[in-house]
Amino acid sequence: MAAPPHTGEAGRIIVAPTGRLIVPPEITGVERPEVSVVVPTLNESENIVDFLAAVRRTLDACIPGRYEVIVVDDDSADGTGEIAAGLMGEFPALRVVRRQNEGGLAVAVIRGWQVARGAMLGTINADFQHPPDVLGRLLERHAGADLVVATRHSDGGGLGDWGFTRRVTSWGAAQIGRWLLPQVYARVSDPLSGCYLVRRAAIADTELRPLGYKSLMEILVRGNVREIHECGYEMRKRERGQSKVHALHPLQYIRHVMRLRAAARERKR
Repeated sequence: MAAPPHTGEAGRIIVAPTGRLIVPPEITGVERPEVSVVVPTLNESENIVDFLAAVRRTLDACIPGRYEVIVVDDDSADGTGEIAAGLMGEFPALRVVRRQNEGGLAVAVIRGWQVARGAMLGTINADFQHPPDVLGRLLERHAGADLVVATRHSDGGGLGDWGFTRRVTSWGAAQIGRWLLPQVYARVSDPLSGCYLVRRAAIADTELRPLGYKSLMEILVRGNVREIHECGYEMRKRERGQSKVHALHPLQYIRHVMRLRAAARERKR
């Protein structure tokens, strides 16, 4: 069983859960936010204040008082977690989780969901590559859906000012995914998206086992996702801070896709 989360540093920063990656079912009988948005961070001190302000403006305009934002920080050396925690006094909907001795952006997202309280769970990156206002468009389209995906590949979406090398790399990853997981690409135009909302009930009590950065494919294969909606957005290039992409990510992605291919075959039996 996963160790329960607990608070530290005078109750300000939550220590991340450990153990199996299982999102608990929604707690009933207690007032909870409708939506929990997880923001995974690693050394994003240059972005985090402005990013959280933009997220707050968007969510206050859409669902005031009915959301929470959970920063899951990987014990950033530049103090990102502490900076975020310093905002909690003026931003009551903000919670901060510290994760240590564990890697992987996708795992960070799920750790955030494990402490989240909302019926809808979401994620968005803190580097502004996902424009914060896309959360408003996701919320507009989530009614009746188990999953709402911000997509670069339909509905007016695009790759913005991405360079040639990154476009080719993204195209190659998509081709691998289409070949090995065609059933996933048949359902969603952008399974590699890192910005979406998913209904808690669609993934609760299911063990998730992602590798690397891509959490959406994981829940599409292992979760109980039925109705899917999409909204387009134009992805931006990082302007501040350092990219976290490294040489092992393509290998992790291929291993993850192969693992999901085996899991999908097992579910058919």
